[in-house]
Amino acid sequence: QLQLVESGGGLVQPGGSLRLSCTASGATIAPYHIAWFRQTPGKEREGVAAIISSGLMTSYDDSVKGRFTISRDNVKNTVYLQMNSLKPEDTGIYFCARDWRDTWRGLGSAANYIYWGQGTQVTVSS
Repeated sequence: QLQLVESGGGLVQPGGSLRLSCTASGATIAPYHIAWFRQTPGKEREGVAAIISSGLMTSYDDSVKGRFTISRDNVKNTVYLQMNSLKPEDTGIYFCARDWRDTWRGLGSAANYIYWGQGTQVTVSS
């Protein structure tokens, strides 16, 4: 069974950068579309970015366009989220998950995803 583990979170000042990793075990991620979500207390989990199985197409929430970049290395069984120009409102727990749908439809809602990791905390604060 596919298991996903997020890493790379931490405390960073506004304007700084972080790179998150989502490393899979138990199965290959190659056939699957993968997404990053984030969650803050009292709010629903919101989609940040998604990437098609081949890596050739991506989808972003408007709040991160131009600042975040999702990528993947299917040989390393890992998906990355490069986050630049971080803002305090980017603070939250970041999760990766696998889209259960075979057809690429972009980011979508959390209901379309399964096999969630445990999350990694990102805090943007001065």
